[in-house]
Amino acid sequence: MAEPVIEVEVVYAAVDRQCLLTVVVPQGTTLRAAVLVSGMGREFPEVDLANCPVGIFGKQVADPDTRVLQAGDRIEMYRALLADPKEIRRQRAAKAAEAKRLSQP
Repeated sequence: MAEPVIEVEVVYAAVDRQCLLTVVVPQGTTLRAAVLVSGMGREFPEVDLANCPVGIFGKQVADPDTRVLQAGDRIEMYRALLADPKEIRRQRAAKAAEAKRLSQP
């Protein structure tokens, strides 16, 4: 008898393009294992599939090597942020405060 399988999606968005792949894996496959067999390595050879942060439906998974997938899961591979959002907000607020200070008589 054949081993039961499930279908999941693996997505990644680079700066210039994005890719969504549907992958059929054996039931009981872990998140990291699905990423490794997904084919994303061919599409994005610069990404370290064995260590990149990943999540399911927008929530990062702390231990993708043990998280077992369910049918229909959407695996998202994340890339590093180019800038810290908190720091950008601080800089914007400081710039606005300076502009306000300079515009007052």
